[in-house]
Amino acid sequence: MINYLIDQLKFSSYTPASMANTKSAIKRIRRVLKQTSVNKARKSRYKNALKKMSLLIDSKKKSEALKFLPKLNSELMKIAKTGLIKKQNASRNVSRITKKISLL
Repeated sequence: MINYLIDQLKFSSYTPASMANTKSAIKRIRRVLKQTSVNKARKSRYKNALKKMSLLIDSKKKSEALKFLPKLNSELMKIAKTGLIKKQNASRNVSRITKKISLL
């Protein structure tokens, strides 16, 4: 019987996933994990900005909503630039929000 045990101390820093068996695949997995955490943080900021704006609109605070609109636009365009959402999606969100603010 052949012993197939792998020394965990030797390979623990190199094998974050069991499927990767080349050095480049292991590096790629590390990179993807880092990028995933960055993307989650960005998406969270984007969603929080939209929620804050919707709260301002729901509470009918027009002046505060108008002050927050450029920040929201900036946040959405940053997210669109990184490719997390499409540019048209960001523009559509800003357009709809602007319309809602003007109706207040």
